[in-house]
Amino acid sequence: MNLSHADHGTSPPRVEIPRQFNAAHDLLARNASRAGKAAFVDAASGAQLTYGELTRQAHQLANALRARGLAPETRVMVAMLDTPEWPVVFLGCMLAGLVPVAANTLLTARDFEFMLRDSRAQALFVSQPLPATFEPLLPQLPGLRHVFVAGTEGDRSVAALVQSGDATPQVAGTCADDAAFWLYSSGSTGTPKGTVHLHSHLIQTAELYARPILGIRETDVVYSAAKLFFAYGLGNGLTFPMSVGATAVLLPSRPTPGDVFKVLRQYQPTIFYGVPTLYAALLADAGRPARADLNLRVCTSAGEALPAEIGRKWTAEYGCEILDGIGSTEMLHIFLSNRPGAVRYGTTGQAVPGYDLRIVGDDGRECGVGEIGELQISGPSAALMYWNNRAKTKATFCGEWTRSGDKYTRDADGYYTYGGRSDDMLKVGGIYVSPFEVEASLMTHGAVLEAAVIGVADTDELVKPKAYVVLKAGQAVTAEDLKAHVKHQLAPYKYPRWIEFVTELPKTATGKIQRFKLRGR
Repeated sequence: MNLSHADHGTSPPRVEIPRQFNAAHDLLARNASRAGKAAFVDAASGAQLTYGELTRQAHQLANALRARGLAPETRVMVAMLDTPEWPVVFLGCMLAGLVPVAANTLLTARDFEFMLRDSRAQALFVSQPLPATFEPLLPQLPGLRHVFVAGTEGDRSVAALVQSGDATPQVAGTCADDAAFWLYSSGSTGTPKGTVHLHSHLIQTAELYARPILGIRETDVVYSAAKLFFAYGLGNGLTFPMSVGATAVLLPSRPTPGDVFKVLRQYQPTIFYGVPTLYAALLADAGRPARADLNLRVCTSAGEALPAEIGRKWTAEYGCEILDGIGSTEMLHIFLSNRPGAVRYGTTGQAVPGYDLRIVGDDGRECGVGEIGELQISGPSAALMYWNNRAKTKATFCGEWTRSGDKYTRDADGYYTYGGRSDDMLKVGGIYVSPFEVEASLMTHGAVLEAAVIGVADTDELVKPKAYVVLKAGQAVTAEDLKAHVKHQLAPYKYPRWIEFVTELPKTATGKIQRFKLRGR
């Protein structure tokens, strides 16, 4: 199996990916000379997985899955916490020609059931304590043939599966344009969309963004608060460090300010990948460490626009710029970013070399300097399609161009500034939230007649859901009760932070809620 090659003597780098290509094999083969070096470190236990162990275990897992009859192109769901077993599973699946479907572990049983049915996954990898969420679903999914549990022992464990496999390297005969993995992207109706990525895409993001923009190198230690199941986190914590032989620190638990600072202190990462909400929380933490206690050389932010003040405060406190950028599940990683030494807080920076950007107005014409319109992207990491969703695929992937759904302006220097969403979708903590899904949840409460959800900026200029609620006649309920109701039904990050009770909602003559009037209040 052939390997990729990149010439970084040009801008953009010239990336050559052969026809016969397997992304997992490429990433592992790059590190054949680093067998004894730590590839991944578990921040919770301190356990390390070397590049040599990673390679052996990934091949063992691949061969074990083959032995169980899982054929190339079979989908396999990966709903696992960030531990060293995650890259073993992800890479092992791709070595076997299987298609891992990385799932957000914060979702509900309803979400998981949809994704399992939609992907027709024949195997499931799940971390403790998540199996309890999946157990009720299993009798309803006859196509799901195998379930393996990470973080435990026993016959069904990932550890046992790995041990059962032959370590002899055998790489599936995939090509660069074969489906390599899926990521589910939130939809405007709340139904996730299976976003199909190719074997060539991982390497493209490493060569076009990680090396030229971050300057990532073998000596780096990286930590990403964004989890591996996110497009952002997958690049940060797996593709980028493996592309150069760096070490990645993985934190299985939720990245609270205390735990993040513990990682930054204990493992001394040189690259930290965060999101605006987290940076704000870190700066507000009374127990935050001094600059001298950390070893940061570059920080990044994505998922939502970084408020300028947060960027300035972080740089003043820790002497390290935050490279604010934007990527998407559809483009796999960041295609627009600030650069070291050329950061302009309040903007999302300039186009990453290798990606072409344009801003298109509602009339379909390309916008000039200072004119607002939808940002569209052309680049080599664009997803193939949304699985089983032809209409959404056609609406988003328009020939060479991918529609972002984000409004932007561009100044004369080529810096882009975020101007909001083209639809009603919200970005909360870097994760898309459908207002319609939150509204539907509120409407299931017996006291609620109508509900409308919009995005409202908090004191840190970060967007959170706010609900306007009309109660049924004679009914009473508190805002806290409604928040708890939503938290019980949906992923916790989706609940409305504020609830305002109103007597009526603004509507059109046909009864459609006018959210723009609520935004103007």
